[in-house]
Amino acid sequence: MDPNASPHSTGTDGTVRGNGKGNGNGLALFVIASCQLMVVLDITIVNIALPHIQTALDFSTESLSWVVNAYTLTFGGLLLLGGRTGDILGRKRVFVFGVLLFGLASLLGGLAQNAGQLMAARAFQGVGGAIASPTALALITTTFREGPARNRAFGVFAAVSAGGGAIGLLAGGLLVEWLNWRWVLFVNVPIALVIAVMARRVLRESQRHPGHFDLAGALLGTCGMVALVYGFIRASQDGWSDPFTLGSFGAAVVLLTLFIVNERRSQQPITPLHMFADRNRAGTYGIMLFLACAIFGMFFFLTLFVQNVLGFSPLRAGLAFLPVSVMVAVSATFTSRLLPRFGPKPFMVAGALCCAAGLAWLTRIDVHSTYPGSVLGPIIVFATGMGMQFVSLTLMALSNVPDRESGAASGLLNSMQQVGGSLGLSILVTVFGTASRGEAKDQALAFVRDSTPEQKAFFARTHQFPKPWSDLVLTSGVNAAFVAAAAFTLVGALIAVFAVQVRPSDLARLQGNHTPAGIPGETGG
Repeated sequence: MDPNASPHSTGTDGTVRGNGKGNGNGLALFVIASCQLMVVLDITIVNIALPHIQTALDFSTESLSWVVNAYTLTFGGLLLLGGRTGDILGRKRVFVFGVLLFGLASLLGGLAQNAGQLMAARAFQGVGGAIASPTALALITTTFREGPARNRAFGVFAAVSAGGGAIGLLAGGLLVEWLNWRWVLFVNVPIALVIAVMARRVLRESQRHPGHFDLAGALLGTCGMVALVYGFIRASQDGWSDPFTLGSFGAAVVLLTLFIVNERRSQQPITPLHMFADRNRAGTYGIMLFLACAIFGMFFFLTLFVQNVLGFSPLRAGLAFLPVSVMVAVSATFTSRLLPRFGPKPFMVAGALCCAAGLAWLTRIDVHSTYPGSVLGPIIVFATGMGMQFVSLTLMALSNVPDRESGAASGLLNSMQQVGGSLGLSILVTVFGTASRGEAKDQALAFVRDSTPEQKAFFARTHQFPKPWSDLVLTSGVNAAFVAAAAFTLVGALIAVFAVQVRPSDLARLQGNHTPAGIPGETGG
């Protein structure tokens, strides 16, 4: 018996027909969600190990962000190419290749002996994730009929996407506490192998759509974003007038301008600009961009705070973020059930405001804060908003997209998340660096006056303040970063209010009462 056989028939466009409730579809969703969890989890599983990586491989606080950015930049920059590859070559085979590539890169990262090797491996991981993730999301659109069945599938996918970050922190805490930091990378290897084997058995191959690869667009877009992010991080270390900072921003402007020109002229661009012609979809992409800016910053800086200031062990720090996963799952489930009745806009607006409120609350933390009194409440509010946002944004971005472009549409949404995260984190690192340097100057006099000879010797040796002055400097920078992150989410709320318009036809599709254009004859999922 063909292991890829299905109890459902498949139309000439690659869309699955059936009731969408069989075991085959359930296993397919499990494989797809597991891949997304592995890819998203890897963004934050490394966060919990950052203090250990910093010590082992000699990173500064600002350059430490490249352990995250090396992954997210290649991930976000190549997501559109990955989605397009699945459309052209077949999503199942591309999905399996991406998963295996991700596992290999994880193995190389765990074996890294210096900072350069680790960042190269992280970038390699991003390539694998960029191939697997948009293909996974596109497979949902051809496996589940638009309506309640697809809503549930997207709800699971969105919950994994939003909650995976917090799960990564917990898993990272366990691995660092019981083993060492290298296992936050090694753990992906067996997971990737299992997903690849299951995918070959339970996923259905999609129809291939003729086309070509926009390699020039992928290269220009990725290099442009790398230059832009490097400019912000360089500014945080060496100032805005530094020649390399200015040169990096200049290169980013040139490369991203050439990227747009290339996409306008290409017959089959990596970024289908006509996707932005739809007001709702363009607004959705913008909201995802600003939401990701805040999410990445929240996890990065709060992880440093709970370990360095509150003194949490890696395991305890991971457990501290467990309520985020729980609340994201609850919020995503609640949202997916109510979306057909109210539409996505109310959840986009409410979710953005919840995220802003949680971040604004976090700006009140100081060196005397406790986890129950100053951290738990804000992250629960923030996680509630995350769940609302991810479900509503995912559904709106892929609503009424023809099957031949579902890979590009899903890749564009994921790209906004990853590029937004990298760009936002680099901006927040710049804000952090500026604020912490200002606080360090303020604390210098007190340090000279009150420090012991041993503390002065430590400063002479490391050029860093010992505790408690280091806690004051770090907390000041973290507070400033949270203020900026809250501003990002408020911009997302404004976009949702003024740009998104839910039409009766959108509600009909969510309720399963409409056959979308470009997917003829779809009668079941």
